[in-house]
Amino acid sequence: MNDDFQKFIDELLSRVPIAEIIGEKVKLQKRGREYMGLCPFHHEKTPSFTINESKGFYHCFGCGAHGNAIGFLMEKEGLPFMDAVKKLAARVGLTVPALSKEHQENIERRKSLYDIMDIAADFFEKNLYMPIGARGLDYFRNKRGLSDETIKKFRLGYAPNNNGLKAELASKGVSEQDMVDLGLITLPEDKAYAPRDFFRDRVMIPIMDKQNNVIAFGGRILGDGQPKYLNSPETPVFNKRRILYNMNNAREPAYAKKRLIICEGYMDVIALDSYNFNYAVAPLGTALTEEQIIEAWKVCPTPTLCFDGDGAGVKAAIRSVDRVLPILRAGYSVNYIFLKEKKDPDELLHSLGPDVFERYLQRAKPLVDILWHKCKMNKETETPEQKALIEKETFEEVAKIKDNQIRNYYMQEMKNRIYFTLRRGTQYKNQPSKNESAPAERPFARTPIKKRTYTAKSDTTYNLVKKPPLTDLFLRKIIAAMVIYPQLIKLYEDKLMAFEIDDSVMSKILSEIVEIGQEETETLDSNILLEKLKLNFKTEMENLWELNMYKLQKTSLPDLKNEINESLKEIQLKQINNDIKECMTLIKNNPSGSEETYARYQKLLEEKNKFLPNDE
Repeated sequence: MNDDFQKFIDELLSRVPIAEIIGEKVKLQKRGREYMGLCPFHHEKTPSFTINESKGFYHCFGCGAHGNAIGFLMEKEGLPFMDAVKKLAARVGLTVPALSKEHQENIERRKSLYDIMDIAADFFEKNLYMPIGARGLDYFRNKRGLSDETIKKFRLGYAPNNNGLKAELASKGVSEQDMVDLGLITLPEDKAYAPRDFFRDRVMIPIMDKQNNVIAFGGRILGDGQPKYLNSPETPVFNKRRILYNMNNAREPAYAKKRLIICEGYMDVIALDSYNFNYAVAPLGTALTEEQIIEAWKVCPTPTLCFDGDGAGVKAAIRSVDRVLPILRAGYSVNYIFLKEKKDPDELLHSLGPDVFERYLQRAKPLVDILWHKCKMNKETETPEQKALIEKETFEEVAKIKDNQIRNYYMQEMKNRIYFTLRRGTQYKNQPSKNESAPAERPFARTPIKKRTYTAKSDTTYNLVKKPPLTDLFLRKIIAAMVIYPQLIKLYEDKLMAFEIDDSVMSKILSEIVEIGQEETETLDSNILLEKLKLNFKTEMENLWELNMYKLQKTSLPDLKNEINESLKEIQLKQINNDIKECMTLIKNNPSGSEETYARYQKLLEEKNKFLPNDE
């Protein structure tokens, strides 16, 4: 920037009423010489965002956001530098001076590169709807289940295998060097061969910056070739370490809903958007970078990282921990979800629906849990030396955190987990006490299920996990499911013994179902089961609206099994968390309490860890 232009910028900033500019986006209150309000760059309940009118800058003591009026417009409205300058200059009646020739050339050069990328995106879009792109359109519509509206929103396209893009760009006067610089064509090592399109016979996904400029492409092959995905190389307008795919669309809804999902790939993002999860982004063919995490924090203080539940997904999550720890700061972290059954978000949404994915989001695990899992996964804990190794490596991980305050809290948390999991690691056997008889083998077979109360024999002796209660609403659903698919009876009759069931009409019906299921020697028919139940529970079965709902929706057996399993896990996890809190209260009130309390706490943590990925 030349001296004359810098003087203009200084003059502009001195005239711009920064509090007025920001006040159009943020509700401000004057306090002394400054203004304060809720930070527009992160979620907070207590104002920590200040504006110093005399010095012309804003600063947030919560997230560290800092800048002048130009920077505010660039960040909040997604404007390029010169557009923000021109907008402010027009507001205060200043004329933007002519830039130096070199600076003007750089701006024009960058603008022309954006224009070229837009031409390429238009070319791919048009080809998708032409006969040559029929396979690509079929892939998006039928294999991925995308609507034409979604295809248009993300500007999806098709790259033919005929050097058509090179010809299209050349016809519009684009030089071959610009095509090379933007990664649109590739130069063969053998000069006897002509340059070729970089993307060939692939469906195309444009990558855009926050100003909606096309800056790169991702291409997926149609068929079994390799690589499956091919991304644009680094170019003058594309730095893959800083860009998150779809941030241009996701930024506003993510900020409004305080939610941001970071997936592994383009198609996951597009699938989530088509199911109204319009706040999903993805890294660009690389592991999540520190720069991308910081970009995510600008719109959501705790984004959720979404991984497949297989071994590769867990390894990717572990790698992300190494990226996040050094840059943690107060109020900013990440959560994790792991999709079971080796499904990615696209597959899960199509097979199980958005409600299941929403439940995953609601049960996301904090970073501290994943760090602890990383430190002890695949490690033995039988000998003192093995335990010492886990402790040593855990403290080495915590030492990566640069923020002193956060590092101290993590150290305290990890010491607690090490103490209760390793140092107080006495074996705990979940057996009935001398004064308590063992439960019946089938408490709800042939007789109504009775409520069983678990009480402590002393203030520190408990069953490992108290039986979580099942609501009548859940019982109605599982009864309806068993009537439609009687094969579910054998599958769940034992599992339900782990839950507390009130002595209600629904529990009696459940007992009847189990009894009928035991008496039938051949495959039990749904209609026969329903007729037998009506002999004693006619009114109840006729009023079981869940039965008609499942029938009308033609709910499949796998969907019902998944719905039941997810609900049971959710109920169990809630009870385990309650029991852990109960233990912690006892420990807090009586730190020198009995070994049984500490042992129970340890076992409860182990039970909870079973809900972590890759522990099954």
